[in-house]
Amino acid sequence: MASTVTPLFPAAIFCCSTNSPSGTSTFSSSSNPIPTRRLKAEHTDAGHLRANTTKRTDGFSAENMRRFEKIRDNGAPATRPFSLEDPENRRSVKDYLEQTKDLVRSVDGGPPRWFSPLDCAAFSRLNDSPLLLFLPGIDGVGLGLIMHYKKLGEIFDVWCLHIPVKDRTPFSELVKLVEKTVRSEHHRSPNRPIYLVGETIGACLALSVAALNPDIDLVLILANPGTSFRQSQLQLLIPLLEVAPESFQLSLPYMLSLVSGDSLRMVEAIFQQGLPLPMTIGELSSDLVAMSSYLPVLADILPTKTLLWKLQMLKSASAFSNSRLHAVKAETLIISSGRDVLLPSQKEATRLHQLLPNCMIRNFEDTGHFIFLEDDVDLVTIIKSTSFYRRSRHPDYVFDYIPPTPSEFKKIMESNQWIYVATSPVMLSTLDTGKIVRGLAGIPSEGPVLFVGYHMLLGIDLAPLVAQLLIERNILLRGIAHPMMFMNLQKGTLREFSSFDTYRIMGAVPVSGKNIYKLFSSKSHVLLYPGGMREALHRKGEEYKLFWPEQSEFVRMAARFGAKIIPFGVVGEDDIGEVFFDYEDQIKIPYLRDQIEELTNQVVKLRNDTNGEVANQPVHLPGILPKLPGRFYYYFGKPIETEGRKHELRDREKSHELYLQVKSEVERCIAYLKEKREKDRYRNILPRLVYQATNGFTSEVPTFEI
Repeated sequence: MASTVTPLFPAAIFCCSTNSPSGTSTFSSSSNPIPTRRLKAEHTDAGHLRANTTKRTDGFSAENMRRFEKIRDNGAPATRPFSLEDPENRRSVKDYLEQTKDLVRSVDGGPPRWFSPLDCAAFSRLNDSPLLLFLPGIDGVGLGLIMHYKKLGEIFDVWCLHIPVKDRTPFSELVKLVEKTVRSEHHRSPNRPIYLVGETIGACLALSVAALNPDIDLVLILANPGTSFRQSQLQLLIPLLEVAPESFQLSLPYMLSLVSGDSLRMVEAIFQQGLPLPMTIGELSSDLVAMSSYLPVLADILPTKTLLWKLQMLKSASAFSNSRLHAVKAETLIISSGRDVLLPSQKEATRLHQLLPNCMIRNFEDTGHFIFLEDDVDLVTIIKSTSFYRRSRHPDYVFDYIPPTPSEFKKIMESNQWIYVATSPVMLSTLDTGKIVRGLAGIPSEGPVLFVGYHMLLGIDLAPLVAQLLIERNILLRGIAHPMMFMNLQKGTLREFSSFDTYRIMGAVPVSGKNIYKLFSSKSHVLLYPGGMREALHRKGEEYKLFWPEQSEFVRMAARFGAKIIPFGVVGEDDIGEVFFDYEDQIKIPYLRDQIEELTNQVVKLRNDTNGEVANQPVHLPGILPKLPGRFYYYFGKPIETEGRKHELRDREKSHELYLQVKSEVERCIAYLKEKREKDRYRNILPRLVYQATNGFTSEVPTFEI
């Protein structure tokens, strides 16, 4: 499964208030109110969606600065550590069915209409939040994002399309409805992107609207798009339903398959393989009773004639959108399920990726057709991890950034837990007095702070470093990253780098002087590896060797904002693995040489603003021979002050002297750790395991005397 939250290990490379339209009414029955707000059913009122943008001045709006100050304050060291508790309390499939029952039975007919979920409107969002229009799938209810309302409502202005069960609006008219809304909102806020999130039929709607409006800034998020209808088994149902009597109802397994992949797998296990082993009779009975109570709801959503109409619409929608794919220029993210029994979604995602010019894929192997109703799928996390969130025409990796939630960070920690177990990291810092202490007490609380250090092989030092700063000091470290982590590879080159998703969630930004400037101006804690890819992908026998460029630009930038510079070293890569198949070996193999050259050329084009040896390093993945795990050691030197030295360090010679001082300090930190670790009797994993078995596996393992 290509999970959204992935380990930090693989090839980490860092381098140098909603207003409802006038005249609307509550969209509910008086006896059982639905948590939604309604737009009038008339299509002309679609333009009343809230659109409120803030003008920018020289790239920094007042709203941007206030927003980032809030992020900075939340990420700055506080009196308590970062909490791993999950306060989200997401809704469930049961909530979807409960609200669907009320919604379907309270709205008998009428044309399609928009509504805004109160779950979204209740949360405080930014004044310039982008608009998100949800286009439902075959159910047409519009509640498909119910499990995501809380997080979506914090960063989007969310509106959902509801298509009543008895409505027979053809697909072409639905396209016009959505297009009219999009054009109206674009006219009101031309600099604000509009997100179209669609599943199945809704995905076809989104593609069609994007094809007809290439001049509007649209971002498409397509879940299991219905463009693959001709390759699905669903088309076989059309002739069956055409002759079926009114009383005909679908079987229990099929009805449940429309709800969630987990329900489908439960039913398959019951009807095909007997009871699942982990499930007791009591659990099975309660599940079946709970689900069976909602069968009338499912029948209300898709009665026989409505299902026939929806399948016929899906057929026309697929043809309509496929004929216009060549005109789609919008930024597109395709989310596909590996266990979609209704459509060949993963094959279709690959096909669309080849046809759409600006397209990215995220595959989820263990999910069913209605992926947004799966417990393990978080739409906001997917958007954040793919860098698809922006509030203006151009992405701003600094001011558009949304810090990780406790649940996101917890998943990242769990996926990297093996690094902590295998390496038991030791972290040392230096107080203002020059005293070395274990822990991170010597790290300055107030930014801006620039961490400058050695980049360990494959960046495997990153997970403990970033996580420990957040846990122990509540400091969110923003890494200056190689642009390859943000690039959309050319078609047919390599698969999408979903392994980089974690870095984007944790705040990495592409290397550029503009981004560093913004980070310092927002008083962030910034991580920079001047040696970049050359250090992280070093050759055999080059461990702990610095490959820094001649330029000292980061010194002058730090001095401009009075940032403290913290040189640091890290050792331990030689205790867990050894390079045996490096770049020199790989270029001797024609196939690998061609792959390296092609990917390197793409990266060089992306970095056309950077020159020099470090900027043009070949991109490859060295072969590593694992060892019995040793231990990681981090040493943060005494902070170097640049406050008040802005004019002094404008002089190139003076700034270069400080640059060499920082480099020398990093080398000193590495030398100190290499010497001291020889006296650590817990350097090997076996003594550490014995110690933890005796003293508790959560106990801190001792190390050398400081």
